[in-house]
Amino acid sequence: MNSLDRMMIERECEKLVMQYCHFIDHQEAARVAELFAQDGVWASADNTMAGRAAILKGFQGRQDNLTRASRHICSNLIVEVIDESAAKGVVYLTLYRHDGELGRRVSPVKGPSMIGEYRDEFVRTPDGWRFLRREVSIDFLDLQ
Repeated sequence: MNSLDRMMIERECEKLVMQYCHFIDHQEAARVAELFAQDGVWASADNTMAGRAAILKGFQGRQDNLTRASRHICSNLIVEVIDESAAKGVVYLTLYRHDGELGRRVSPVKGPSMIGEYRDEFVRTPDGWRFLRREVSIDFLDLQ
């Protein structure tokens, strides 16, 4: 694999990470399921969703919560290309969120609700690059 091929794979994986954040933060959370392989897995310490249908159901619940405003800030992304069909990555997550009145224009902020990281496995599918597994771990949590 040449450097250009490797760079293109890295860019496609980076784009998945950014689309994930954008969909959740802009009332399209159910579309997160499109970013996963059919047998993809989303996991946290408290919940695992296996398969695109389960992921769709889980993120539809987030989309239906119209009182929540959020911004997922992902930084320090590292993507390691394994081969032409597989890659893995890690990215830091800083999450700001607030549940408030429906239709508000602005939400108050004191600091992040959570800081952690996503550990990702990416796979090339007939539809392009997708998450095979996305696991979130939390290192700091606002308990208020």
